[in-house]
Formats: sequence, structure tokens, C-alpha cells
Amino acid sequence: MSPLRPAASASLTKAAALERAGDLYGALAAYEAALTTAPDDPEILSPLASLAGRMGLWEVAAQLWAQVSLADPDRLEAVDGQARALRELGRFEPAIGLLREALLAHPQEARLWNSLGVILTQDSQARLALTFLDEAVRLDPTNAAAVYNRAIALFDLDETEAAAEAFAQARSLAGKAADAAMIDFAAATLALARGDLAGGWAAYESRFSPDLPKALSFDVPGGRWALGGGMAGRHMLVVGEQGLGDELMFANVLPDLLAALGPRGRLSLAVEPRLAGLFARSFPEASVGAYVTDHSGQQPRRSVPGLDAVPAVDLWAPMGSLPGAFRLTVAAFPSRPGYLQPDPAAVARWRGWLGSGPPAVGLSWRSGKAAGDRARQYPPAELWAPLLRTPGVRFVNVQYGETAEELAAFRSATGAEILEPPALDLRDDIDGLAALLCALDLTVCVANATGSLAGAVGANVAILGAPAAWPRLGTDALPWYPRAKVLIAPAFGDWVPVMAAAAALVAALAR
Repeated sequence: MSPLRPAASASLTKAAALERAGDLYGALAAYEAALTTAPDDPEILSPLASLAGRMGLWEVAAQLWAQVSLADPDRLEAVDGQARALRELGRFEPAIGLLREALLAHPQEARLWNSLGVILTQDSQARLALTFLDEAVRLDPTNAAAVYNRAIALFDLDETEAAAEAFAQARSLAGKAADAAMIDFAAATLALARGDLAGGWAAYESRFSPDLPKALSFDVPGGRWALGGGMAGRHMLVVGEQGLGDELMFANVLPDLLAALGPRGRLSLAVEPRLAGLFARSFPEASVGAYVTDHSGQQPRRSVPGLDAVPAVDLWAPMGSLPGAFRLTVAAFPSRPGYLQPDPAAVARWRGWLGSGPPAVGLSWRSGKAAGDRARQYPPAELWAPLLRTPGVRFVNVQYGETAEELAAFRSATGAEILEPPALDLRDDIDGLAALLCALDLTVCVANATGSLAGAVGANVAILGAPAAWPRLGTDALPWYPRAKVLIAPAFGDWVPVMAAAAALVAALAR
């Protein structure tokens, strides 16, 4: 292979430096500049493909890795990279075929066995995945990634003791601080899934390890509250974190926090902007505002404009740290049906819209991101058909995102009447959605933000859950939402019994 031209070499050096500094778009432009002088050079195509994947441009990454393979057929990095990109796009069959073909030529390559095991796990084939992951570990016993992925497959299969052992082994092999931090967080969720709440919540603090790529940091006033620390009579700032559904779930502890702060204490809440109105109504004793997250650096940084003024904040805590003080056992979860309060007038308006017709059932069948690893968390669209054919009920769309094609397909396949709530932005008007959920007779949804919202406001909801979900905390329910009915798939990919149970709940309404 001929050496790079000076211009291409300079652009490549610049791109690598920009990428290390966290300027991904600048790096992308520099790689593309290098590519104009040597469009088929794998030494440029490879880092460009890797960067595309890092930026979530998986279609582009798949195409670039394919170009690398054409230019350099012996470069296994390209096979591995293309398979990962296809996996992230949810194209499991071509990814599996690509790796199987590569393994025929390179059966001693542990990385290929590991990659195939990961794809099979995400394709709801964890038992088969173990065969490939075990071979990866046999070929390379020090391969921390393969041992970690083996733990994930065991977690999927509910073999939690073996999974815990595998996580511990992977942790001992991890050569990079980032890998160790990722393993620590996964092991924390496993502990919670096993019902070890005290140990799990303590380990859950690892989500803020500075070694984790893109770990959230905070620019907020006050001292960081530590697990076990006092709070009575203090002014405490609580900052929301992770996804919308996580903030809704962790808010379960806020009434307990208010009681612990006592009459001389003060609570300030910084939440996702869409939640500010709902939280302000639900916790009138607190000062509620929206946080701001700056993504310009290598790690996101969260601040709380408007809540950092006087009176001075004494302590602050991420919302997900509070269960470590108030939810150390399942018995510590209160039995109250809900803890967030929708607007009563809005609930009344939605009931007026629904009128006195047949029972109204809300439907939400996926999250906003449903490709790659997320796909196995939700029943396939075709399995909703029997439920949608239930006579004597009306269905109401409460699925956020672009749904026109999916709704048309549901209607065409089943003839179901699916109402669409007028002038309601199901993604951004969370307060309005909360009111609608309380007006419905039942909502059937997957474990997404809509399910968390329905549970938090105490609406009648059936949540379709995948196995190995840590928020169930070692139970067959969701202790956060006592009124929610939880229907759990016996295994990933086995959604038929869950959908049958959901259809039975809907049919019972019509009787």
C-alpha cells in the first residue's frame, strides 16, 4: 500500500487530534478532507467509519466499513465494524451472515466470536449466544469484553448468580478505566434486579464515574449530598438525570424527601423542561425549575439556572441517588397509587372528549428508539393485532413520535378504531398526556416513558415488560407504581403469552 500524500496525512493527523479533543464534527470534516485526496485508502476510511459509529451515524458507518473491506479484505476490524453498524440498525441477519462467513476463514479470531455472541444476544437468542461467547473466552481467556458480554447474556437468561460471577471476572480483567466503570454500572443494575437494594443503590453511584464516556457532570450550588448523610432542616437541590422515564420513576421518593427535610427544610427541584409544570403542581412546597444541559464538551454538563439564587442551597443530589436513602427494601415503597398530580380540569376535558362511549384503552408500543438492542424490549407490531381486534372498546393512540404509518398499518390489518387525541403533542406536552392517561379506562403500553408517566400519576395501566428488567427490583411487579399491572415475557422474543394476557385485560373491560 502506497504511503499517504502529505495533504492527506496532515488532514488525518488533524482529524485524530480533533477527535481526541471531543470536536467530533471538526474531526469529521478533517477526515473527509483527507478522503478527497485518497478516496479508497483504508487508513482514512477506517477512522472515518469508526467516528461515524461514535456519532451514531450507523448507516454511514456500515457503508464505510464495507468500503474498507473492499480495499483491504484481510482487515478484520472492518468486518467487526460493519457487523456492529448493522446490529445498531437492527439488521441482525446480514450482520450474523457477515460474521459467520468471516469465522469460516478466521476461526481463531476471538473478536469475531465475541461480536457474533453480542448480536445473537440482542436478537433475543442469548442461549445460543453463550456458545459463541464461551468460544471467544476459550480462545482469549483475558478478553474482558467477551466475559462481560457473557455476563449480559446470562443476565438476559435470568441466571443472575452466574451473571454476577461473570461481571466480577470481567472487572478483574478490565485493562481500561472506562471498561471497569461500565462493568461496575452493569453489575449495579444486576444487584438491583436480584433484589439487593442496599448494595445495588450504593453501586449505582458508579454511573457518575469520570471514567465513563459521556458520564453526566453537574455545575450546581451546594455540597454533594452523600448516601447516609443528614438533610433535616437543610435547603436541598435535587437534579433530574437520565431519561424522562427515569425522572418520573425516581420521583417516587420525593414525598419521603420532603418529610425528611422537615418543616425547617426547603426543597428545590431541577427537572427535564417538559416535566416542570407537572412537578410544580405535584410538589407545591418545592421550588421547581428546568435544568439546562451543555453538550459542547466531551461530557455533558448540567446546570440549574434560576434555582441557584438565594436562599443558598446547602446540599444537592442527583434524583437517582435518593432511593439509596429511602428505598433500601421493597417494603419501603409506599402503597399510594400515584405521587404526581395531573391538572384536574384537563382530566375533565379529556373525559368530556371521550364521552360516554365504550371503554377507552390507550396504546403505546415502543420507545422513541426502537432499533438495535432496544428492539427486543418490545413486542413486534404484528402481535398487537389480536388485542386490536377486541370488540366493544375504543383505542386511543398515546404513542409519541411519528406514528402515521404504524397507525395506518394497525387499522388496515385489524379494522380497529384508533382515536388520536386532538391538539395534544404526545412527546412534548407531558402534562396534557398525564391528564389523558387518567381519563382513559386502561392504557396498555411497553416499558417506556408513557408507562412511567401512567404509573406515576396512578392511572390504570398494564405495562408489558421484558425479562431481566432491573426496575422490578427482584419482584414480579414495579414497586414504584403499585397500581400498575406488569405483564412479563417469559423470555426475550417470547411475547405471545404477554400479548394474550393484555388482550384479556382489554376484553374484560367490554364485559
